[in-house]
Amino acid sequence: MKVSLTRAVGVLTVAAVTVAVSACGGSSGDKSSSGGSGGSSPKVTTSSFTSDFSAMSKLKDLAKSGKGKIAVLLPDTQSSARYVSFDAPYLKRAFEAAGLSKSDFIIENAQGSTRTMQTQADAAITNGASVLLIDPLDSGSGAAIEKNAVSKGVKVIDYDRITLNGSASAYVSFDNVKVGELIGKGLVDCVSSWNVTNPKVLLMDGDATDNNATLFAQGYKKVLEPKFSGGGFTKVGEPAGTWDNQKALTNFQQQLTANPQINAVVAANDGIANSVISALKSQGIGPKKVPTTGQDATLQGLQNILAGYQCMSVYKPIYVEAQAAVAAALYIRAGQKPPSGLVNGTTDNKATKVPSVLLTPVSVTTDNMAKTVVADKFVTSADLCTGSFASKCSAAGIS
Repeated sequence: MKVSLTRAVGVLTVAAVTVAVSACGGSSGDKSSSGGSGGSSPKVTTSSFTSDFSAMSKLKDLAKSGKGKIAVLLPDTQSSARYVSFDAPYLKRAFEAAGLSKSDFIIENAQGSTRTMQTQADAAITNGASVLLIDPLDSGSGAAIEKNAVSKGVKVIDYDRITLNGSASAYVSFDNVKVGELIGKGLVDCVSSWNVTNPKVLLMDGDATDNNATLFAQGYKKVLEPKFSGGGFTKVGEPAGTWDNQKALTNFQQQLTANPQINAVVAANDGIANSVISALKSQGIGPKKVPTTGQDATLQGLQNILAGYQCMSVYKPIYVEAQAAVAAALYIRAGQKPPSGLVNGTTDNKATKVPSVLLTPVSVTTDNMAKTVVADKFVTSADLCTGSFASKCSAAGIS
């Protein structure tokens, strides 16, 4: 997903998940078992990956038996800081903890260019990659990269975002419908706790070219549709989705001008949420007046929560996702099927049902911030609790 997110990491462990069954294509879907790794190969599960990366050392023999390089293709830096701050260093750490040397893996970022990602993929294959781990900018360009790779005998894993009509052998991500459900529930809870009467809700979706944005929207609409159809909530609008924060700001300003009664906003990530909050502040609207959701547990988003402008965010421990992706890549590189405890579902990419590793997201509010993102060192209290936020951190039990 294009989203807004090294550091030393702490103690949070993500448990194995039950995969939510989705009603439409491209969703986190049918619960399934996906076979074992065979022989005496080590088995890891979604609950194996702790913040010390110790599970990766169990895969050293598996890593030795594989051939070729593993190339990671990340999408950009504009839509999210996560790819530089978390994904790249965590993936590197996972590779090295499994015993791979720097010559055994490649980590690239396309900087928002589909052409650059294609060039990076071609270069990786030329330089001996046997597995591509790809987070495509969009499904069209991603599917083309994957088709070319598979035609040359290179296996492909979709990372974080499914490639519709792609050729992936596996998919590693968080349960993105569940992410959306947490966002929807967060808004409902916040409307109640902030005493918002007759909520007039604006939906600010992510980019429609990103299938994860579709899944997020599916999740929060599942929660909110009953509210819209008789639960006292009114859907005011839903402008074209985007992950561009400046475009989101413009979209929200236009919506607010046309619909000044807006008093609740579903924002699909923290970047969009901050655009909304900036516009509200410019209108002189104070905290705990217009509930706004978020996703990614960014430093900015968490501070907006502490300040009472944002209801919640969704935390996705990327160190778990990175280890799961590297583990899946090592099995596939060695010609083995990832074990059923790792592959815990399938996802429909509109061409086939892709064996999937689907991880559990966490809703973050002031009530559990200390026990989740801070305890996990996803953010440090020193960064979070600067200046005026010191007293807010203290009130939230963050020291």
